[in-house]
Amino acid sequence: MNTQLKKRNLIQFYLIQSILRQNSLRQLRTKPTHHYNDKYRTRNTKEDNQQDDLFLYKSKGQHLLTNQRILDSIVRKSSINPTDTVLEIGPGTGNLTLKLLDVASKVVAVEIDKRMVGVLNKRVKEHGFEDKLSVLREDALKAEFPKFDLVVANIPYGISSPLVAKLVYGANPFRSATLLLQKEFARRLLAKPGDSEFNRLAVNVKLVADVEFVMNVSKREFFPVPKVDSSVVIIRPKDRIPDVNLDEWWAFTKNCFGKKNKTLGATFKQKKKVIELFRLSKMTSSNEEEINRNQYVCADDDGDNEEESDGEEYHSSSCADRELLLFKEKIIEVLKAGSFEDKRPSKLCNEELLYLLSMLNQSGIYFHEQTKPRNVGNVAFAAAYS
Repeated sequence: MNTQLKKRNLIQFYLIQSILRQNSLRQLRTKPTHHYNDKYRTRNTKEDNQQDDLFLYKSKGQHLLTNQRILDSIVRKSSINPTDTVLEIGPGTGNLTLKLLDVASKVVAVEIDKRMVGVLNKRVKEHGFEDKLSVLREDALKAEFPKFDLVVANIPYGISSPLVAKLVYGANPFRSATLLLQKEFARRLLAKPGDSEFNRLAVNVKLVADVEFVMNVSKREFFPVPKVDSSVVIIRPKDRIPDVNLDEWWAFTKNCFGKKNKTLGATFKQKKKVIELFRLSKMTSSNEEEINRNQYVCADDDGDNEEESDGEEYHSSSCADRELLLFKEKIIEVLKAGSFEDKRPSKLCNEELLYLLSMLNQSGIYFHEQTKPRNVGNVAFAAAYS
């Protein structure tokens, strides 16, 4: 009897232990943060007990590329010269950094996570590359980058758009940027007029740079595994860019691509849009002569006439209303003159958009306050929004 009771208790004990172990594993699988891979640690370091407490946060875009073949391919496609200084953004624990240090003269790594910096410095020292590495522990969007020749980086998904804009519109000239990006974001960068992904981001980047597709990378090649696949692209700044006021261009594309599949005629006939552009144009000193002429016309108006266009009523009961009506008619005239009234921004190439902007500006229609001094420090981020 005692023997049977002992056996029953022993079976119950093992069943409880098994249930507890399964629950523990289930919790580990569903945790939002992931413990750093011990197998990876022991393969790459000799003694680093602090890595036992290193967690990777998906919310911060901390996904490490572990496939050595893909890392080698990225470095090879970057065409790095022995004299080059390479800028790497978000190096993490140094998987890509070590390969860059092996072929470049110097690597400048920008990493905001001090835990990653500690692991990175230790691994680099173990490989004897410490004299070739410079680490900036800063936010990449706020940091002032030193001089560099190339960019090679696995960019955190959350900052892809403003970071690409900072690079292509920044003050530092560079030869190329090889970037590992979220696949959907890369498709938007590569999109052409008429593509469903074509957007303001592609328009603004391609004004100053060419974008080349390199390869796709499965999400399974990262640790922890992200939700989506990635792509590698190379961005090469153009030798010559159009002679256009960038503040005006960014404001213009923002207006056009707010509703990219809506016709330009429908967009610029909206009363709210007309009022907004009219106020900006009134602030422009180069437009003062025409504004004065419109005011003279208003003075002769008896206030009894009404005008109606496309369902929007503009009453000429005051000088201001009369000015708005004349301004709207001028916008429509420009659109019709260039055959743009029935066209959609999502179908237009940069050359067509530049031509339309030039026509509008020549007619005294502006999208950015011309008298406002340009904020050079924030120029890089103006094109980031798509």
